[in-house]
Amino acid sequence: MKCKFLICAVAIFLCHQVAWADYKVDVCVYGGSSAGVIAAYTAKKAGRSVLLIEPGKHLGGLTTGGLGYTDIGNKYAIRGLSLEFYRQIGRHYGKFEQWIFEPHVADSLFNDYIQRAKIQVLYQHRLMAAAKENGNIKTITLDANGTTINVSAKVFIDATYEGDLMAKAGVSYIVGREGNEVYNETWNGVQMLHSHQFPDNIDPYKIPGDPASGLVWGISDAALQPKGSGDKQVQAYNHRICLTNDPANMIPITRPENYDPARYELLARLFKAEPGKTKLSDYFIISSMPGKKTDINNKGGFSTDMIGMNYNYPEADYATRANILKSHDDYTKGLLYFCASDPRVPQQMQAEMRSWGYPKDEYKDNNNWTPQLYIREARRMVGAYVMTQANCVGKEVVTDGVGMAAYTMDSHNTQRIVIEKNGKKMVKNEGNVEVGGFPPYPVSYRALIPKAEDCKNLLVPICLSASHIAYGSIRMEPVFMALGQATGVAADLAIASGISVQEVDAAKVSSILKSNPLADGRTGDVLMDNADSLQLEGDWKTEKGKGSYGPDMLTAEKNAKAIFRPYLRKSGQYSIYLYYPHLKSNAAVMQVKMISGKKEYPVPVRKADVKVVGQTSGEWVKLGTFPLKKGTGSAVEISAGSDGEGIVIADAVLWVPEKR
Repeated sequence: MKCKFLICAVAIFLCHQVAWADYKVDVCVYGGSSAGVIAAYTAKKAGRSVLLIEPGKHLGGLTTGGLGYTDIGNKYAIRGLSLEFYRQIGRHYGKFEQWIFEPHVADSLFNDYIQRAKIQVLYQHRLMAAAKENGNIKTITLDANGTTINVSAKVFIDATYEGDLMAKAGVSYIVGREGNEVYNETWNGVQMLHSHQFPDNIDPYKIPGDPASGLVWGISDAALQPKGSGDKQVQAYNHRICLTNDPANMIPITRPENYDPARYELLARLFKAEPGKTKLSDYFIISSMPGKKTDINNKGGFSTDMIGMNYNYPEADYATRANILKSHDDYTKGLLYFCASDPRVPQQMQAEMRSWGYPKDEYKDNNNWTPQLYIREARRMVGAYVMTQANCVGKEVVTDGVGMAAYTMDSHNTQRIVIEKNGKKMVKNEGNVEVGGFPPYPVSYRALIPKAEDCKNLLVPICLSASHIAYGSIRMEPVFMALGQATGVAADLAIASGISVQEVDAAKVSSILKSNPLADGRTGDVLMDNADSLQLEGDWKTEKGKGSYGPDMLTAEKNAKAIFRPYLRKSGQYSIYLYYPHLKSNAAVMQVKMISGKKEYPVPVRKADVKVVGQTSGEWVKLGTFPLKKGTGSAVEISAGSDGEGIVIADAVLWVPEKR
């Protein structure tokens, strides 16, 4: 009898242990964002055991959460698995690559990465604590609906938008804006500029002209601080809104719970102040997506950004964050309903809004509404190196780059306050900055790692080490994926050599990213840019920017020839693409030849045939698919004739193997 009792007790004990079992892996990725999925995939393909932990229910973060109109900056900056993701999006829609897409399409692709690599994912597991030993994270403790789970790993990757693991590990970080003097910048800190701004003379008080009546909803009583001064405030969050105008797939916009039209009083006052603005597109950036859908973003003085309502979010507990998310849900759904129904809204705008609805085939487990808030910025690590404005504009160029960024230094508004101008009180937004015009630049490996005294086995691809204004340029989803891949490679190298992440050779990370861009040994594309060794004849000029692929491009008007001749590592069928910046001054027809040995194939490119889609000024144009031999026997020739009718561009050519 005692023996039976002992056996039962042991069985119960073992079952209890299985339920509470620790996970022990090589690499633990916390955060199932786009960067998190790519980091986990990269490490798993390198032969490491990997655990991916997602606090929510979905993978892909903002890429699956409504941001379908991808912020690119310059396609040249996007390589490796990040670029392959957009190539797969393209294949889904019947193109070579595409940067606009529906949320469920992105979701299926991220899940495909997980399935192909056989990565274990824990959903709805929230970080509670991190235990360190000798400067290394040894274990993290998770809560799974009341159950405590412990995970140990050799290397951890924090791929959250909030930097939660980084913070629990005691890594140095900052929330808010540095003053310009901290890093010798000019666009950080307080900035009251003209874009996404209220016109003058919008009264801020509930009863116009009566301060005693109180401020209209959404206006802070804070005083405007000196230009460039730092604070703890955070740029506004919003939802990137996916709607549809397909009647068969549309759920009408109806009055949401907690609706309060007083929240939109400032918008009503804008209608009176700007009577010529009567269209929906006057107050929202409405980007068309496939499937008769949208990606709607903030525009103007009052729109989808919930300015000043997110300051507590970065360091808040889960319950407080849930409340902030709910307040953004209520505000945004209420805004849509207000625009569709309130009599103060221009009739044309009401009619337009009523033609849209929530898509039945998106976010089916969340009432057809995105669960992802656009966390534009939360914590930012203060790591081994801090990326600043000087890096963005090219005044300081790092030599340990493991990825590139290219977007405008971009910050949304941070506060909505009252100022006095010409003796009159009025409402203004503060914090919006949009400064660009610079080419792609490298992101330092040291910006992805903590200082050695903070932690030795943590990598941070999203909440990386950057000033507020530099982060505004780096913080784009394609860049996060590229940096996620870099951290996956770095984690593998650290484990292989038994060293800290600070001791990993960034040059080796970069070399692996170039030699194994798809992380699985498949042959990569062969890219030639105009900066490579080309055969040039005639008068070619170097033009910086203006929609080029990379920092610059070559242009000519007549009597010029450029030959792109790559080295192909193996023979086979190759599809060849020409990058075509679509400019007003382009020649109507650009004369192009594909050369293979002694054979020549004319493939003229007609301006009228090139359709640019998405946030980009150029497209890859397919010249054809050809059997090519290993070596330098193939080439693409671009020529400008003698007529001089428009410019001809020599920018970039791509050879894509049909079989990898």
